[in-house]
Amino acid sequence: MRRMSAALLAAGAATLIAVSGCGSQTAAPLGNTALAAAEALQDSARKSQEVNTYTADIVVDLTGTPQGAGKVQGTMVYQQKPNLAADVTFDQISVGGQTVPGGMRTILLGDTIYLKLDALRTLAGADAKPWIKVDLKEVSEQGGLNLQELFAQAQQYDLANSVKMLTASKDVKAVGTETVGGVETTHYSGTFPVEEAVKQLPAEVQERARGEFAKLKDMKFDAWIDGEGLPRKIQMNGTADDQGTFGITLQFRAFNEPVDISEPPADQVGELPKNLPGTGN
Repeated sequence: MRRMSAALLAAGAATLIAVSGCGSQTAAPLGNTALAAAEALQDSARKSQEVNTYTADIVVDLTGTPQGAGKVQGTMVYQQKPNLAADVTFDQISVGGQTVPGGMRTILLGDTIYLKLDALRTLAGADAKPWIKVDLKEVSEQGGLNLQELFAQAQQYDLANSVKMLTASKDVKAVGTETVGGVETTHYSGTFPVEEAVKQLPAEVQERARGEFAKLKDMKFDAWIDGEGLPRKIQMNGTADDQGTFGITLQFRAFNEPVDISEPPADQVGELPKNLPGTGN
């Protein structure tokens, strides 16, 4: 169960990073080449603010963790307005040689998460519904359940802030042009200091973010920006104290196209089992 929890944590982290980030910064003195690259990222952050919906492919690779090597892979459909919504499917979740059978799918609608996970259904019994409904506010009051920690943060961030996180870099540079998903892009590469990035977050979320990001270091990134200033692909690599190294790849597409994110059929939805470890019940 411990390894499975690590796999779910990695899946949740992938979800959050896909929709998380930091605020803008005042440009530091840079050489002409670096300045042009920094301005390109700033422009991309501004253009990304106009994105309301998108689809992203997500891949997370973990090495050197206490549980062993791991990989999480899936897709996400995201909507910012009129109401926050996301539909995330992880087809592959594995840590330390142990996989999560059937993967995992989550639908986030405001303060409610619908979770489809075979392992939970097995624990709940043969008659359990395929989907489980989780009220984030209720879980927060009960305390202890990791799902709340993994997904509640998604209500505070969007794609635009994800790009702004990269603008904390003081050494970003353009390294060439590449085609990503059939679209011509400029490839940028650099590093960013985690502490400085946290300082740029909105004041109301800085304290929480500081605790969540405190163990991250050595953050490196690559970003592929298209001719319209939108990010087509972002890769981030780093280390976490006592948790090994990680690499995250997000490939974005289908900007501002209509999406359909809705709750599962009512007859397929059950309540969160009361006897699960970590639920506080």
